[in-house]
Amino acid sequence: MIGSSVVVRTRSWIVLCLGLLTVGAPAAYAADCPGHPDALGTSRTLVVDPREHPRIGTMQYRETLPLKDHEVVLTFDDGPLPKYSNQVLKILADECIKATFFIIGNQAKANPEGVRKLVAAGHTVGTHSMDHPLTFDRMPIEKAEAEINGGIEWTSAAMTDPSQLAPFFRIPGLMRAEGVENLLISRGIQVWSADFPADDWRHVSSDRVYQLAIQRLEAKGKGILLLHDIQARTVAALPKIIRDLKARGYRIVHVVPATAERPATPTTAVEWLLHPPTETTPIARWPRVPNFVFTQTRMLPAPALADLNAQTEHQPLLPRRTKGQMDIASTLPVPDRDLFAIPEGSVEVLLSTTLSRRAATRLAMAAEPPHAARGKAAQGKAAKGKAAKLQGRRTAHTASAAPDHAAQPIDIAPKGTAAKVTAAKGIAAKGIAVKDAASKRATPRPTRVASLKKRV
Repeated sequence: MIGSSVVVRTRSWIVLCLGLLTVGAPAAYAADCPGHPDALGTSRTLVVDPREHPRIGTMQYRETLPLKDHEVVLTFDDGPLPKYSNQVLKILADECIKATFFIIGNQAKANPEGVRKLVAAGHTVGTHSMDHPLTFDRMPIEKAEAEINGGIEWTSAAMTDPSQLAPFFRIPGLMRAEGVENLLISRGIQVWSADFPADDWRHVSSDRVYQLAIQRLEAKGKGILLLHDIQARTVAALPKIIRDLKARGYRIVHVVPATAERPATPTTAVEWLLHPPTETTPIARWPRVPNFVFTQTRMLPAPALADLNAQTEHQPLLPRRTKGQMDIASTLPVPDRDLFAIPEGSVEVLLSTTLSRRAATRLAMAAEPPHAARGKAAQGKAAKGKAAKLQGRRTAHTASAAPDHAAQPIDIAPKGTAAKVTAAKGIAAKGIAVKDAASKRATPRPTRVASLKKRV
């Protein structure tokens, strides 16, 4: 009986503790936001030491804030501008959200009350230069330092308690430069980039700003969101962004700098990576190529013959320049003059001129046996007849004359070959016929193709 009562009491305590854990957080949010029980709220406060992690934001740096999955940090640049900054403050206050604001010196100078409103609402206030120049990546370091100092001075002057200014700085336009970053780090100022923007400084609609913010947050899973509290499109998109963050289970984290009374939140180095490596994800880490430092830069001398371990008796076997420069043409014999002599009337001479090609052909045919010559003569007649008909068709409507040398055959065939003489006469007769047909075609009277075929 006693044992059973102890078990019942233990279970009651467990249920009570679980109830306090589940209800405690919303109760705290409701206490911070009276009248807004459904507010998104701020889940926790993250205290960071700028000297331990001087650069944050994966848009430009390796490290970012040590956030857990589905945690978001809201940041706003370029304010305060009363027309829009006051509306942003009201939206954040209704949702019990704490954010980080990066102030421009000239804006603080013109609207110091806006800076004091941010501090009074519990937001973190950093600086964003004096005039917001987009040339931090190429301006002289002295001018960059003046821009940094001007923003800090005027923002501090606008505060009731200057110690409330956080040592956080965001370079205008994210136009980073190593010299500027080193200057800020040497002064203990943390350089902020972002993990994803919403492009609210571009000429886009408020719906587009909302879409980009949610899409890029979903792609990263957590991180620093970059917005601007001086844009009307940001004021219109902010309630929808907060509504979707609440619906998708995201939580807001407030970031503050560490002080002597407020130590930094304990973290590990791995947590400062956007996606820390896990044991289930294999990662191959290859060694980098080393950068060698050469002690000497002078050119080495060319190797000598002695460096090749060549003995004196084998030196004539090695190639020399003198052999490559010998006059080889002087060792060749001069050709004899008879080498270039060609007998007069030979086939080579006849083939070298256009007018004697047919005569050369007949000369070659005369050197062949009679029966072979007859067969070739018959083939030649048939081929020439077909060629003459084709030529007549092509030139039926032209007035070009036939070659004149076809009517002047050169009879150089031997007397004993009657077949060759007959072939020569046939060629001459056809040449005369072609010439007569050409002269008739030259007259204005048109010639029919049928009559031209008969003449050919």
